[in-house]
Amino acid sequence: MMSDLYDAIRAQLQILAFKDLLPQAFVYDFFANAILASLLIGPVLGWLGTMVVVKRMAFFSQAVGNAALTGVAIGVLLGESYTSPYVSMFAFCLLFGLVLKYTQFRTSLSNDVLIGVFLSISLALGASLLLFVSAMINTHVLEAILFGSILTVGDTDLNVVLVVCVLVLATGLPLYNRMLLATLNPSLAAARGVPVRLLDYVFVVMITFVTVACVKVIGAILVEALLLIPAAAARNISRSLGQFVLGSVLISSASCLLGVYLPMAFQIPVPSGGAIILVAACFFVATTAIRGLGGRYMEPAL
Repeated sequence: MMSDLYDAIRAQLQILAFKDLLPQAFVYDFFANAILASLLIGPVLGWLGTMVVVKRMAFFSQAVGNAALTGVAIGVLLGESYTSPYVSMFAFCLLFGLVLKYTQFRTSLSNDVLIGVFLSISLALGASLLLFVSAMINTHVLEAILFGSILTVGDTDLNVVLVVCVLVLATGLPLYNRMLLATLNPSLAAARGVPVRLLDYVFVVMITFVTVACVKVIGAILVEALLLIPAAAARNISRSLGQFVLGSVLISSASCLLGVYLPMAFQIPVPSGGAIILVAACFFVATTAIRGLGGRYMEPAL
């Protein structure tokens, strides 16, 4: 059913492209798939990134992204399709994130030290397993997982992205204010009956699901950057929480769309993930310059 819907959307985009109402790149199915995926993940990553910045969890999201590679290796060894090993990636990354958060609550180690320990273990395990996986599949497949590739986004990937985005928004939007309060003032949040630790676990699950869903478009290594850079850029020029969230969503969405389109339009041989992050970096540089020029008149949102 969803495949029929995607086919109808792609057909309409192709008609508009043939009429020169859209760029000619839209005549290709893989490009339309990448644009559709970008329209889904851009706003969600931008919105979720605001909480990553406020909670100072950039290193955590990077650790989860890198853990996806280990999940891929495990999935291939267990016989899962190497083109879409979502079961193993979701399972391993979810386990990784929840165990890390549980350990964080049970130790006195700082967050960066604990995340560094878990990340090192995950990467060591992944590197060891890749020695066996490289004999079973083309290593270029792993490059697509690491850095993203518009050529590999198919209907299954779109289904995963759509389901994850709907679930994350349906879960996170009603809890956003309570998550924000629990981050800024945990004691006050607990006094008002907000389940601070439970919300931390919910946030970990949302970050994990979004990270895994975005692997095909952005790449496992670069998902963290798109969670962080648009939100950081928006914070440079935001005076309120509303501006912060809206700015992050717009910058993230624009970065995804331009990062997919520009390499195709100008035949630039770079992976889509890298191009998306470079566009986001340009937004960050621009907002930093704006902030520098008018800094005394602009206070950060948070």
